[in-house]
Amino acid sequence: MSAAVLLRTTVLLVAVLGCSRPALAQTLPLEIELSLDPHTRQMEARAAVRPPAGEFVFVLHESLTVAAATIDGKPASLGASAPQQGLRAWRTMVPAGATLQLEYGGQLPALAARLDHRQVLRRLPPMASRAGSYLPAGSGWYPAPAARFAYRVALSLPADQRALVPGSLLDERLPVDEGGRYRARFEFADPADGIDLMAGPWAVRERMVHRNGQAPLRLRTYFPAELDAEPGLADAYLDDSRRYIERYAARIGAYPFDAFSVVASPLPTGFGMPTLTYIGADVLRLPFIRATSLGHEILHNWWGNGVQVDYASGNWSEGLTTFMADYAFKEDASAEAAREMRLGWLRDFAAVPEGREHTLTQFRARTHGAAAAIGYGKAAMLFVMLRDLIGEQAFERGIRIFWMEQRFRVAGWTELRRAFELASGRSLAVFFAQWLERAGAPDPAIVDARASTESGRTRLTLALAQPAPPYALRLPIELLTDSGSEMHWVALEGKAASLTLALDEVPRGVRLDPELRVWRMLEPGQLPPILRQWILARTPRLTIASGDAAVVQAVEALAARLFENPVRRAAADALTEPHGPVLLAGLHDDIDATLAASGLPPRPAAIGRRGSAQAWTIALEGKPPVAVVSARDAEALRSLQRPLPHYGAQSWLVFEDGRALERGTWPAPGRVIPVLAAE
Repeated sequence: MSAAVLLRTTVLLVAVLGCSRPALAQTLPLEIELSLDPHTRQMEARAAVRPPAGEFVFVLHESLTVAAATIDGKPASLGASAPQQGLRAWRTMVPAGATLQLEYGGQLPALAARLDHRQVLRRLPPMASRAGSYLPAGSGWYPAPAARFAYRVALSLPADQRALVPGSLLDERLPVDEGGRYRARFEFADPADGIDLMAGPWAVRERMVHRNGQAPLRLRTYFPAELDAEPGLADAYLDDSRRYIERYAARIGAYPFDAFSVVASPLPTGFGMPTLTYIGADVLRLPFIRATSLGHEILHNWWGNGVQVDYASGNWSEGLTTFMADYAFKEDASAEAAREMRLGWLRDFAAVPEGREHTLTQFRARTHGAAAAIGYGKAAMLFVMLRDLIGEQAFERGIRIFWMEQRFRVAGWTELRRAFELASGRSLAVFFAQWLERAGAPDPAIVDARASTESGRTRLTLALAQPAPPYALRLPIELLTDSGSEMHWVALEGKAASLTLALDEVPRGVRLDPELRVWRMLEPGQLPPILRQWILARTPRLTIASGDAAVVQAVEALAARLFENPVRRAAADALTEPHGPVLLAGLHDDIDATLAASGLPPRPAAIGRRGSAQAWTIALEGKPPVAVVSARDAEALRSLQRPLPHYGAQSWLVFEDGRALERGTWPAPGRVIPVLAAE
């Protein structure tokens, strides 16, 4: 995800901290000189802020205090409010064209190293430690002059630390000995909506890439020593970074920056920021990060950072990035892989509880699973449907037009729609309005299919229907014949429609949208139970099959990590009372005994007791949905706390010490509507 979706406030640096400083042709709205000692968590900063004339209000984290303030060299009076949610508002009057100089600092909070992947998506304070420091854009570590601004930042840290902010590296000085300082200056000359600062005990690798007609591209990795020592790992990230940048530049337009860095985070982050991505060090070794996540975060340099998001009208960048990165990788692999991803989006949406089905215009950020199902899945499917509607060539023209017109501007869905209208030469107002402004999804169906033959020609009459208020739909219908199958696209704009197709032979059956190219409610036969139903459950229940205190404690900790809403303990009879999803967890023998006593199916033979733990789902008519977690011991249960919430799209998994060995979803092929003889 883009770090731009987190709340933003910003800073830039004025002094040089001993680095040679070339003359600059422009004065930037914010310049900051910052000294940070992660060992003591002490931060000291001087900022030159050039806000618009009038009352200037800025926020700093409550751990930071302003020691001195001047306006054009004269003492300035500042007022401060009481802290709210960890931030304190400061205010002063600034004349037109004046520069406010601030000296401020304090001891930052310690790095919260035990945050999970959901917690890092919330507003975080500025945090420091020897293992790594993260000062998010919205944490109040700098005085932002406006909502969007350019900046220059100079950094000074102890010899064993390195640091960076998004932007161009102007100069850098390495320490000459253990008592020296690391110093670097960065500049972001185009309007940004915030500054993230990262520091850590990193080894830095660099590769300069020549670009025709542009400044050389600086590629870097910032890895801790043990990660940097992995044979070939840093080089692989540099190679893949270059490959992704070249891929997207060819499709969209030139890469808008002169650098890109892969930065290891001590937290389970996956943030894309201008010129860098900040990814948890624990997962950087995993091959799928380079194969998927890296490309996603690099693409955010165009969508979200190169073109910034008008959040008031909804966050389009996550859906477009998912479509052009994650989904495009599946299309590269195979048509079947792409279909599986579309199926995953629709199944995730089907697991969203009633009442949480927001519109795309309401999506701002992935703060929970329901928001991700909409802002990523539905938005990505919108682009699948749009490409099917206007054609691939027009779609690609629209992408390039949008980039050329909106580069380093704030844009919303309206600007996207206009670009695709210009590219396709047609109005797309109805298409965008229904997918952006309506919550939920259409539920179209084939209610009848009849065929007649006359003079060797077959006439197939289909009756289609959808609930009111209707969508304007373009639906693919598969006709199954003895010689194969063929696809026809048909229109359904009202509550019902009857249409006739002329065919060469009588089909034996028809299927609605078998390739899942339309955002819609899936049929029950296409919805195997997946863990997302439990993760997002409004009132989840927990039944613990084992009585051992260590096991009970491990299960409760796992449930706290797994569910997005508070879980309620329930006795074993909850497994037969249809009042919402139940998680049954415990040790193998206790699980088997509880399943048998409750009349539920035994553990699947295909899963057995392989590995140290297993998880699977059960859905029986007339009984509540049940998810089962069965483990060898309490330690095996504890090892699932981090990984299990990441597998919401699965029906079953086998784990070994927290690592998923096998996974899958229960079969759900959907139904074929038989073609009857016309009366």
